Amino acid sequence: MRVVHVYRTYFPDPPGGLQEAIRQIALSTRACGVEPRILTLSPTPTPGVLDYPEGAVVREKSWAAPASCDLGGPGALLKYRELADWADVVHFHFPWPFADVLHLLGRTKKPTVMTYHSDIVRQKALGAVYGPLMRRTLRSMSAVVATSPAYADTSEALNASVSKSRLKTIPLGIIDYRDAPRLPQDIAQRLGLAHGEPYFLALGVLRYYKGLHTLVEAARAVDARIVIAGSGPERERLAAQAKESGADNVVFAGQVSHDEKVALIEGCRAMVLPSHLRSEAFGMVLVEAEMFGKPMVCCEVGSGTSYVNEAGVTGFVVSPEAPQELARAMNTLLADVDLAATMGRAARARYERLFSGDALGRAYSALYQEVAPSREGKG
Repeated sequence: MRVVHVYRTYFPDPPGGLQEAIRQIALSTRACGVEPRILTLSPTPTPGVLDYPEGAVVREKSWAAPASCDLGGPGALLKYRELADWADVVHFHFPWPFADVLHLLGRTKKPTVMTYHSDIVRQKALGAVYGPLMRRTLRSMSAVVATSPAYADTSEALNASVSKSRLKTIPLGIIDYRDAPRLPQDIAQRLGLAHGEPYFLALGVLRYYKGLHTLVEAARAVDARIVIAGSGPERERLAAQAKESGADNVVFAGQVSHDEKVALIEGCRAMVLPSHLRSEAFGMVLVEAEMFGKPMVCCEVGSGTSYVNEAGVTGFVVSPEAPQELARAMNTLLADVDLAATMGRAARARYERLFSGDALGRAYSALYQEVAPSREGKG
């Protein structure tokens, strides 16, 4: 079974949760006998093909990226047609409007799957212009995958354009990497964390929808350090907010390496994801927290975050942009070590059942087999 994934950006360009989601799908399905390739755009697409463990990454030039919508040229269309001819299934990742153009102009004849990662939340004007093409693409898919039951139920675009028979739910997942060899890290010393000191961790790209302004506002009422790891466009504004409010227990770690990230997750009391908009459609960092057996605090925004983090079982789910409620949940986990440990064990069990690499690979491999005709007798 040959599958080509189509998305606007991929490693080694600046990472994000969606790129990691694609990587995990490719890796986990490869373990089930699928041969993946990934078609993407890059501002510097040299070399044009990168060989990664998850499959070959084929790159074409990104000519512009208005509203985070990378646009390619004729070379991207030609490469898309070539890879679509090679593949048994074409796997799109939404949102990326240029992929709809590739699908239309590429005259895609192969079975198609789309993972619907998020509604278009902020770019309302783009959504209005893009709407007709988006609906056409959604209706043309062999299957569309929502990443949580909540998103399948509440997304207006999905409910308006995708029939129930073609709408599937497959949670995102991560292959367990806890036992991978790692070098010792001095991240705690660099951040001024004492040995054994409890702290909370917020991890990811610092974007507008992450709700980190609420976390900074809550920080003065939390009796522990709060480490915010990652870089992004909100970094300076958040640092200024922390300074002005006197939240000196907020530590900005900046961009961290994989090994530093692992050390921070292993050492934290809990993961905090205060995202307040549906742009946070799933929350891959929550899956990583569950993999390490860590409790979580997130917000109820009607997306997959409160599906990953089961309220009262694996952590707490609070109202968005409610700093006092957020601080209470964090302080509860700080004060009650036994509760934090119990929720952490439940988190690990939920990861193994729903979000492991094995579960992810089996689910997508079965879907590919469902939509693709038999390869026997082709040609």
